[in-house]
Amino acid sequence: MLFVVLVCLALLVLTTVIHYEVLRGLSVALPRLRVRPRAKLIVVIIATFLAHVIEIGLYALAIYGLVRVGGLGTLGDSARFSFDVSLYFSAETYTSLGYGDVVPGGALRLLAGAEALNGLLLIGWSASYAYIAMERFWNDMPGRAG
Repeated sequence: MLFVVLVCLALLVLTTVIHYEVLRGLSVALPRLRVRPRAKLIVVIIATFLAHVIEIGLYALAIYGLVRVGGLGTLGDSARFSFDVSLYFSAETYTSLGYGDVVPGGALRLLAGAEALNGLLLIGWSASYAYIAMERFWNDMPGRAG
């Protein structure tokens, strides 16, 4: 169980750093980008989406490793367990979608809870950043009164 707690902490730090760097990179690159404000918003959405995909993938790798290599839990039907199942479960958990068709067992339940909380925080961060960026783009549009 202690190992799973350490994995949760490592993933929390790693995903936060990834998200921070993506948003910082956007903050630096967007003002220099010579495209319409609408296109800048599309860049923000695609970049944050890709950041989330990477973060989901990291959790999926951790889940796969904890189950397959570490034997520290189960995920769904053990006869059908694969990286695809880990990736599906990770996306479902990170977004708090929670279909419930793949259920973790053992110490892996702790990681699932941590991923859900981490996903909510990072998705909220992305939404906040997109709102602020959109507001800035609207104010920068020619012919628009501040």
